[in-house]
Amino acid sequence: MDLLAATDIIIPTKLLVWFGLACFFTALGCSQVGTFLVMRKMSLVGDAISHSVLPGIVLAFLVVGTLDSPWLLIGAGLSGVLATLLIELIHYRSRIKQDAAIGISFTSLFALGVLLIGLKAGKVDLDPDCVIFGQVEYLQGYPRVEWWGLEFPRPLVSFAVVGVSATVVVAVLYRILLVSSFDPSLAASYGYFPAVVQLVLMGLTSFVVVSAFQAVGAILVIALLILPGATAYLCANRLPMILLLAGVHALLSSVGGVWLALSLGINTGAAVVLAGGGLFTLAWLFGPVDGVVVRLWMRRRAGEGREPVSACE
Repeated sequence: MDLLAATDIIIPTKLLVWFGLACFFTALGCSQVGTFLVMRKMSLVGDAISHSVLPGIVLAFLVVGTLDSPWLLIGAGLSGVLATLLIELIHYRSRIKQDAAIGISFTSLFALGVLLIGLKAGKVDLDPDCVIFGQVEYLQGYPRVEWWGLEFPRPLVSFAVVGVSATVVVAVLYRILLVSSFDPSLAASYGYFPAVVQLVLMGLTSFVVVSAFQAVGAILVIALLILPGATAYLCANRLPMILLLAGVHALLSSVGGVWLALSLGINTGAAVVLAGGGLFTLAWLFGPVDGVVVRLWMRRRAGEGREPVSACE
């Protein structure tokens, strides 16, 4: 049972802050990487990676026996790269289309991860629900790390490092990612090697996905990869503003998600995704760039601005 589901228990403010920060840093890293996945029309690849890293995480966990080890990042990264290579191998070495290759790769690797959990997790303390659905509510049970005179759970520090690092990497590689996303031929002429850039993006996706497992799990992480970027694309045209709005979406959905989880007594990860979906709905309806209501209003104004044409003319 989720800790926030017990409505008769008073949750300390410090814990709520920890939950909100954990969700925000998790969503922040996913939002920056996911924006480029949406822009490159690779959202399904992000979905594949988010599920394919599970066997790497399980194998690493079986070796180290803890969910907050850096070896989980390494295992997840290798598993994500393996999924990417399998997709490319099946697609280019057979008559199978890319969408089918994605489905084959991620379902097979995800099933392998679930099988490993079922076979081996009984020997160690690994909760399948935590891996699949996330359990950010149990942060207070982890060892603490002191920073600037304050104590934080170790996973929260990991979330912060991953979220900030992913944002910094995207900022540093911004020009390369931009050019290779819109014009791979131009990127190749600059010596950027689009294939290498894509592998780096896939590795970075694996990096942020594994950090999201404790917060939202393998099922809901795809929403954190897609919703912020998709929402921002409905509200802005320039990529820097889109990335900024994606970060704002991560912040608002995290705060709103913790509030929903506390109010309704539901899983925090699911509540964060629900809040993010609500923000996307608002952008879809009222987004200044491509909102449904805004487009209807502009068409109506354009129709009213036309001068009536006489039937005699």
